[in-house]
Amino acid sequence: MSKPSILIIEPFFGGSHKQLIETLTECLSVPEYDLFTLPAKKWHWRARTSALYFSQIIPTDHMYRVLFTSSVINLAELIGTRPDLGDCRKLVYFHENQLVYPVRDVKERDVQYGLNQILTCLAADCCIFNSNFNRTSFLDNIQSFLSIQPDLKLKNLRDKIEKKCEVIYYPIKFHSFPNKRFMIGGKMTLPTMENDKDCLHIIWPHRWEHDKNPKLLVEVLLELNKRKVEFKVTICGETYNAMPEAFEGIQEKLGTKLVNFGYLSKENYVKALMAGDVVVSTAGHEFYGVAMLEATYCGCMPIAPNKLVYPEIYPSENLYNTSNQLIKMLYNWCRNPDVFRRQRDKFFEYFTFDIYSAQRLVPKYLEKLRI
Repeated sequence: MSKPSILIIEPFFGGSHKQLIETLTECLSVPEYDLFTLPAKKWHWRARTSALYFSQIIPTDHMYRVLFTSSVINLAELIGTRPDLGDCRKLVYFHENQLVYPVRDVKERDVQYGLNQILTCLAADCCIFNSNFNRTSFLDNIQSFLSIQPDLKLKNLRDKIEKKCEVIYYPIKFHSFPNKRFMIGGKMTLPTMENDKDCLHIIWPHRWEHDKNPKLLVEVLLELNKRKVEFKVTICGETYNAMPEAFEGIQEKLGTKLVNFGYLSKENYVKALMAGDVVVSTAGHEFYGVAMLEATYCGCMPIAPNKLVYPEIYPSENLYNTSNQLIKMLYNWCRNPDVFRRQRDKFFEYFTFDIYSAQRLVPKYLEKLRI
């Protein structure tokens, strides 16, 4: 029996990282690959020590031709400690990049994570980014990031790295989701919000961490509540740490308007998306936004900041520049459900999901894995 030719490593096997690996491996035969993972916790330690860990457990007697991993690992360290893997074609997937990843305080930034990713790019044969924004923001910040160090001039690294970089969107298995969009008279539309008092249902499906800006969400919801308009809201998404301070007391303040609060199982998550009308991002950081696209596919109207990856995906009519603009959009829709429905139907007439779908994108990944 032949040995696997593909080595897949994921140091943070959870969330979208896990989802990507599972989407790819279900299209591979079991004999084709070996998979090595670590649980999705203690991210900082995964970035620091996963290369050393995997160097000890990956078999030395192998026939690997391709190595696929995420940028959590320091690939240069792995190859340095396991030179037998150096002959593999080394593919690195960037779900995010640490050169522009937001921190609460600039002084808190641990530059080692960014340096790890720069070294990883230099050690890789191909660097795959999940969006043009991710790729561009990484390349554009290499030189300024390296200039932080005081007395060495590090030049021409962007040129060396850029020629290895490309964008392949994150593949979303839309076919595994239901959707409430249907055709009427040749047009894509959605059912009305009947039997629900035309009450707008807002979905916020993001990780409960500071970079997703839960504080802004709370400010917007409390202002809508203050203006005495009817709405419902679901706040879900994964949480790896304590509940954000901004969410403290939100259940008491919103009362029955808060219909879901906390992480949902896949079944209940899908039900919530199907019941939703608007999906909102308040993110201060986003390199792709899987949850936003999933909710949009299920029929929610997307509303996102006019920055980060969002202008790459959504039309300008679905983007806001200030919190006041976001409040105004939601307030007007809460007051005028008919206006909202018309705008939502118009959006779905021309928005396409095909370029983000697993059915279209997975073959591009498989072409790289099978050389």
